[in-house]
Amino acid sequence: MREFRLGQNIERRSLGAYQLPLGVAETSLREPTQGYTVRYQEGTDEEPDTYVFHAVISHDRLRPVVDAAFNLLPKEVTPVVEIGSRDAYRSVDIYLGEEPMPLVEFLRTWYEFEEVLLEDVTIGLGANAEDPWVDVFVDSWKGILISVPTEMRDEVEAMLAAHGLQEVAETWDEQPPSATGDSETLVTRDVLEIVDEHSPDLDELLLVLRERWLLELNVDRETNVDDAGRHLGMTLWHAIVLATSSEGEADRGAYISVWMTAGSLAQAEELLEDALLDHPQWVFESIYTMDRVAFDDRPPSLSSLPPTRRRAAVHEIDIEPWGEEPPTGPGDMPPRRGPAGGAGGGGGGGVN
Repeated sequence: MREFRLGQNIERRSLGAYQLPLGVAETSLREPTQGYTVRYQEGTDEEPDTYVFHAVISHDRLRPVVDAAFNLLPKEVTPVVEIGSRDAYRSVDIYLGEEPMPLVEFLRTWYEFEEVLLEDVTIGLGANAEDPWVDVFVDSWKGILISVPTEMRDEVEAMLAAHGLQEVAETWDEQPPSATGDSETLVTRDVLEIVDEHSPDLDELLLVLRERWLLELNVDRETNVDDAGRHLGMTLWHAIVLATSSEGEADRGAYISVWMTAGSLAQAEELLEDALLDHPQWVFESIYTMDRVAFDDRPPSLSSLPPTRRRAAVHEIDIEPWGEEPPTGPGDMPPRRGPAGGAGGGGGGGVN
């Protein structure tokens, strides 16, 4: 695996005494009050009554509070990742673990990439458990959302107090930019070091997290709807697949780009699988990205494609092999939207 490193000489911005993550290049937000808010949330037939904490703390004091929050979790947890989406009809991608995993395995990966994950403002992540019902989520602005059963309130307050945090009426005095971003109030930037075409990017880091934590995109695979729940019918999809040599050569592989029309994620994956059968020299390894694309954003090679399509079909396959040198990456892709989640009030959060 290639090493993920923060970019050099990125100047950290501050709002008064509050240091921002490196991913924030500019913002018009005012300095927040450092501390935490807490609210009572009545339970349901399946969920207990809980207290929901949201802590905001300057970045230079952040890491030990995050570590202490994760230590509130029990021995088995389900990971959660939220990341700004490049999908044309969805603003945020939410990935959930397929099944609970040992907390030590979750934390091993978290600590390996913690330095990057605490700086990038397009990604939020955490974990939750059902016994006890605990949810810890670090949002994209690196606020810490903690949901616990009522009997754990004192424990959480004691932990936060030990790190110099007290309850406040509010942290941010205005709602931060949404997951789709707002160019008038926020300018974001990449935090990973990109020195050449071989440098790993955020999509590669997400792929590692998906594989380590067995994450699946939290969407209905059999339908095709937008954020508002409107049915879209047939849409254009673009997938990039990682493939290895069918001859078992470890130093050879390929990025395979596929454009297609499909009426659901499940159907798009079926088309993808069938299309790869025509290229037996390559063996499917994983899906690097899979997103719906607005018709007006189709590539020039699909300029003759009719705007209304009734049947699922593959339109174009492009294979970019790589040999003994490291893979150069899948080429230019639209940037992810960001930030995912908000800084005031727990944007998104984990899902029990």
